[in-house]
Formats: sequence, structure tokens, C-alpha cells
Amino acid sequence: MRKIIPLLFFVFIISKAFSQGNYPTDYFMSPLEIPLVLSGTFGELRSNHFHAGLDIKTQQKEGFKVVASADGYVSRINVSLWGYGNALYITHPNGYTTVYAHLKEFSPEIDAYVRKKQYEKESYTIRLYPEPGTLKVKKGELIALSGNSGSSGGPHLHYEIRDTKQNIMNPMLFGIKIPDHKNPTIQAAYTYARDENSHVNQSNNNVQLVFNRQYDGDLLADRIYAHGTIGFGINAYDRLDGALNKNGLYKLEMEVNGNPVFQFTANRFSFDESRWINSFIDYEKYALLRKRIQKCFIEHEKNNLSLYNSVIENGFVQIKDSMEYTVSIIARDFEGNKTRLIIPIMGKKDSIVIQKKSEKTPYHFKASEVNHIKDSLVSVYFPKDIFYEDFYFDYSNENGLVKLHNSTVPVHNSFRLSFDVSNYSKEALSQMYIAKKNRNGKLVYVSTKRKENTLYTLSKNLGEYTLNSDNQKPVISGIGFKNGDWITKYRTLKVKIYDRGSGIKSFRGTLNGQWIRMAYNPKTNVLTYDFKDKILEGTSHNLKVVVTDNVNNSTTFTATFNKKN
Repeated sequence: MRKIIPLLFFVFIISKAFSQGNYPTDYFMSPLEIPLVLSGTFGELRSNHFHAGLDIKTQQKEGFKVVASADGYVSRINVSLWGYGNALYITHPNGYTTVYAHLKEFSPEIDAYVRKKQYEKESYTIRLYPEPGTLKVKKGELIALSGNSGSSGGPHLHYEIRDTKQNIMNPMLFGIKIPDHKNPTIQAAYTYARDENSHVNQSNNNVQLVFNRQYDGDLLADRIYAHGTIGFGINAYDRLDGALNKNGLYKLEMEVNGNPVFQFTANRFSFDESRWINSFIDYEKYALLRKRIQKCFIEHEKNNLSLYNSVIENGFVQIKDSMEYTVSIIARDFEGNKTRLIIPIMGKKDSIVIQKKSEKTPYHFKASEVNHIKDSLVSVYFPKDIFYEDFYFDYSNENGLVKLHNSTVPVHNSFRLSFDVSNYSKEALSQMYIAKKNRNGKLVYVSTKRKENTLYTLSKNLGEYTLNSDNQKPVISGIGFKNGDWITKYRTLKVKIYDRGSGIKSFRGTLNGQWIRMAYNPKTNVLTYDFKDKILEGTSHNLKVVVTDNVNNSTTFTATFNKKN
């Protein structure tokens, strides 16, 4: 019992600290040894998710030293082509975990550990969970070099802090200081009628507000005339010192006649709830105009985002006839800089001139029920609760091009789309896949599986789908060398790979018949082998690279080169 009690006490202390919001502000040091300038803030609005950390600029270059923010041990290592790319997770004695992503390469000790595991599994992409005593690190110790790996849009370091339950925390709560003397910018504001009996300026549809800046810096909207239940939303961003990036707000608040009714604060959330961003924003406007309007109300009853605080009546405002109201929307950044939008309202029950459009189709989907579509070619299964509200679903199948409504409706979880392929030959089927038409009208491969006489996919995106075929093999070519060349001075060996059809599924490289670790950069379509991995015996060496696309078309590239150690 004596050994158990201190551990339980330790856990209790950590849990109590987390629950009270007491964040250690002097525990973590900066992960970079350069001035911190951000390209992305915590909780920022991204495609289908809230941003989970800080994106720290690295002066448009790779290779800056990344150091451990505190003592701890490497608890997880990811090497992936997309997402976080090369990423490290360090668990600390105080119970928190720091995450470092989009890295160029790991420190020598960590890389040696990863390289060994990659060669054991003969796989470049890998996920590892080292035991606590395997890779210990000290505060300020070099753990990696910054990079641009994974789904990064440019060189930077993605940095996170997580609690014991892997909830993501705002690093600024822990004393990470970023200079910021600029007020947030509110670009646009909208009103939303809650039901068919509510209206703003005789419109039951969304209404954009007109506002002007006042001498004191506040924004004042033109008076609106409204009645019933209405909500408000704004399109806003924040700029920090030293960068022009349009970052996210830290806090969004709304008051009615001076009384708080809504608050959104970017302090902490879990990955499981991140997709609720599509309920937080006006998703239709985002799909059509690429503008993210942040709603100051909770529209869908199952939206329990932990980012919401102190919300009264779901943030909706009840407007009564002949009554006056003042709505204030305040956008704040982490340093407390703020911009206020003041909206004067006069209650006026009036006729509705502009009615919200509702196009009826044969398919009326209820969000709380399973919905299913089936014809001679296609079967689509929509589980319950993957839509946020009931609506009329637009479906058509014209010569095999299947229209599943449109991209203006968000989907919270996956649905299953199946195509009957029983009429196709075995040879034709071997090259077929399901494709989705993107915004530019191009057909793009989506993950396709086969079961008996059907091809199916799981997707979270509505739009147009069809069957497509790929009979083209991947293309492979050497970079900077040709068969028979002497390359003694080369530190690396690079090969270009490309596929014009369904896209690359896998690759495998061998040298003298043994598997080699070839790092793949899908942005440049380049495979790179570093000669430091193995000591070469002799001078003549045989390279073999096999690349397979998503319908299993395969290409083999071979070359002989000469190199002395």
C-alpha cells in the first residue's frame, strides 16, 4: 500500500490542477530557438476541424533546431505521408504531452531508433510507441529539425500541448508568449431567422448587416427591424505582430442589452468533437463562398462543443413587437485586444416579403433516422445522426454520374456508397474505382473496396460520384543519374515517381536485393534514399523500385550504379 498511495495522490493532484484550470506558466520553454511568429493559432477554423495547436513560422525555411519544451520521454513517433508528417510526442512528469509536427528529420538518437524499426517492418510509414525509459529527453535538448512534411502548406512547426486524456490545450495558457497589439477584424455580420415566423427587415432568409466604424473604434450597424427568434454570426479574424496571416479569434462573445448570452473560448477541446466546427459555422456559405461565418448561437441540439461557455437560450434572441434591443458582439484575441460590433434592433412584427427557399424532392431525410437510397446501379446508406437537421435530399443518376445532393450540407460521420458492378468483366473490374468530382470538375480517386459484385466507399462528403477506370501504370525515373553512372560523391539517391490515374498506393525500394528506407515526399513526387543508412560493400550496386497505384497497376524501375564508400 505504501507504494500505491503516493501514485494515487500524484494523480489526484494532476486531476485537480486540470479541473481548476491552473496551468503551469513557467514549465514549458519555446520549442524553437528563434523569435515566435505565428501563421496559425489554437482553435482556428480549418476544413472540418478546429486547429489543434500553434503553427510557428520558420522564416520560409526548413532545418531550424526543435527542442524539447520540458523534461520527459518520447511516447509516440509518427512517420506518415500526410497529416502531421514526421511527428514526435513527448510525455512530461506533470502529465502533459507536447507534440511537434511537420518535422524534416529527427535527432540522431531518435532517428536511429526509428530507422531500426522501419527496417524491421520494411515500411517507411510507421507509428511507434516507445517504452517510457527508451528515449528520455531533457528540457532544451535537440529532438528534431523543423520541416514541411505531411499536409503542411509550407515550412513551419506545428506545436501542441495535450492533457492526460489527450484533450488539446491552448499553448498560450502555459505562458507561450506571442507579441500581439492588433485588434481583431470583423469583416461581415449576418442575422439568421430561427423559424418560418421569424424575420429581419421583412426577410425570413439570412440578412447581411451594414455597419461603419465609429470614432472610439467600435462598429455600429444600421438599425434592423425584427420579430421572433433570431441569431447572429460574424466573419472575423485576428492578426498578430510580425505576420499578415489571418488567424483565428480566441474568444467570441455576444451580449443582449448588456447581458451575456453567448461565449466561445479557444482554450481546450477533444479531437472527437472537432468536426462540430461544421455546425459552429454557416457551412452553406463556406461551401459556396469559402467564407467562415462563426455563429453566436447553437443551432443543433447535439452540438456539445466544450469551446462554448455561458450560453443562454442557445444564443438565440427573442425579439418582441415594439421593444428595443441592443446586441453587442465582441471579438477578442488572447492578449485581450478586442473589436465590438453594436447592433440596434427595433421589434416590429411585419409581413415577410423574402421567404427562405425550400426545394422539395422525393427524398425527405430525417436526421435522427437511417436514410437509404437504392436504384439499379447504386445503393447509399446514411446512418442516423450523420446530418444535423432534416432536409430534402437531391438525388439523381444520369448515365452513371451519381449526384448525392451537394456540398452545402455537412456530413458528420461516414456514409456508404455502393456501385453494382456485376455486369463488368473481371478484366475491366481490375482497373475500376470510385471517383468523386472535385470543385474543378476533375475526377479524383476515393478509397475503394470490393465485396462480391459491388465496389463501395465510405465518405463524409456529398457531391457527384461515378465509376472510373485506370489502365495507366505509374511512371518512375532516376534523378541526376542513369544506368551505369558513378555516383561516389552522392549523399542521397533520388527517384521521381508519378501516377496520372488513381494515384500511388505503395512503393518499395531494394538495393542489392535488400529493402531500403526511401523517404517519399508526395508534394514533389520524389523518393529519397540516404546512403548513411547502410555501408555498401563493393562498387557495383543494383537498385530496384516497384511502385503500385490504387488499382494495382505496377511499374518496376531498375538501375545499376557504381559507388565507393
